[in-house]
Amino acid sequence: MIQEYSFKRGFSQDIARVGEVLKKNFPAEVKEENGKLTLSYGAFSRLAVWVDKKKMCVDSESGKGAADDVILDTNRRYRVFLEEATGYTAKERLAKAKKDVQGA
Repeated sequence: MIQEYSFKRGFSQDIARVGEVLKKNFPAEVKEENGKLTLSYGAFSRLAVWVDKKKMCVDSESGKGAADDVILDTNRRYRVFLEEATGYTAKERLAKAKKDVQGA
């Protein structure tokens, strides 16, 4: 399932910057193909990130059978990545998502 995230004012939508944040939070090999950054780490069998129309798009596939501590670590890293890449905290992203749904 593809998720879209807005960037906070002042946060660059440059895929190279997003890639640096990705590499910082996930110690795994990040591959670049067709403008998409992909990796495999922890509970993610595949995580793809790209920028489209001023939004960061994320497509993730979870691996089956990951241990609870691996899942918790992966989720924590993902939340930190989203905040550092977009500038929005989890609470702000939730409020923004609710507002976007009400406006649609």
